[in-house]
Amino acid sequence: MNGVCLLLAMVTVKLYSSFDFNCPCLAHYNALYGLGLLFTPPIALFLCGLLANRQSVVMVEEWRRPAGHRRKDPGIVRYMCSSVLQRALAAPVIWILLALLDGKCFVCAFSSSVDPEKFLDFTNMTPSQVQLFLAKVPCKEDELVRNSPARKAVSRYLRCLSQAIGWSLTLLLILLAFLARCLRPCFDQTVFLQRRYWSNYVDLEQKLFDETCCEHARDFAHRCVLHFFASMQSEMQARGLRRDSAGRGPEAPERPEPPDGLDGGSGKAHLRAVSSQEQVDRLLSAWYSSKPPLDLTASSGLWGCGLTHRAPTVVPGTRESPHTDV
Repeated sequence: MNGVCLLLAMVTVKLYSSFDFNCPCLAHYNALYGLGLLFTPPIALFLCGLLANRQSVVMVEEWRRPAGHRRKDPGIVRYMCSSVLQRALAAPVIWILLALLDGKCFVCAFSSSVDPEKFLDFTNMTPSQVQLFLAKVPCKEDELVRNSPARKAVSRYLRCLSQAIGWSLTLLLILLAFLARCLRPCFDQTVFLQRRYWSNYVDLEQKLFDETCCEHARDFAHRCVLHFFASMQSEMQARGLRRDSAGRGPEAPERPEPPDGLDGGSGKAHLRAVSSQEQVDRLLSAWYSSKPPLDLTASSGLWGCGLTHRAPTVVPGTRESPHTDV
């Protein structure tokens, strides 16, 4: 995830360096264009950061899930939210800092808001001429402001103000990160360690559940296909025996060997216990509505799976029937 954040930050720098900035130089649209370019891409990058972070979905699921047999801890959700926001805000903050240090967006957005009394070049202009001139400040190639000292003075003033804000924000963020890193060991780490452990547990538990579901789906599909072929083989052999019964004497039909993989080992017994569509649906519903308690010593009956159909018990030394009820 840190690599994804670094990649988004590099993409942000590349996008900003390749972006062709064109201020409209109109009094009613400069602020809209400049502020929109300053804050709209960071919002898009922030949403991309949330989408790229899998933990954001896990956080929402943990927040909205029913309590069931497991106590819900708001501290875990807050810790996960803090971790997700810190990573998702990296690229937007870089964009805003680059835009402020560059100054083009700031000059475009606030050129019409400059106080003309701060500059001596506007003393001989009417208010309407001043507003028109200030709106043209970002466009240095415009005939009205080309080679004008007043335009250079206003642009320099706004650019310096933008860079001052950008460097101030940079220093503030570095100071906050420094204080957070240095002061955190001075406080009790018990709660922090607990929340970090359980947030990692929730994420890993969901990953393992998804992997186990994929494993069971593959095994279940494999068993269903083998069961279908075994049934078709038995049916074809039965039809062939009835067809040849008139010309042959009664013979004991040969029992077909069960296909490989139907009786499997005990390594997948926990997966083979769920052997019907109704049981799978009931298991998934129980996992969502009533997750098992975080106590491995608790009785399995308290987990609320509600699976009434059990897998057939196999006596050691015997083999299951090839006609498994799927």
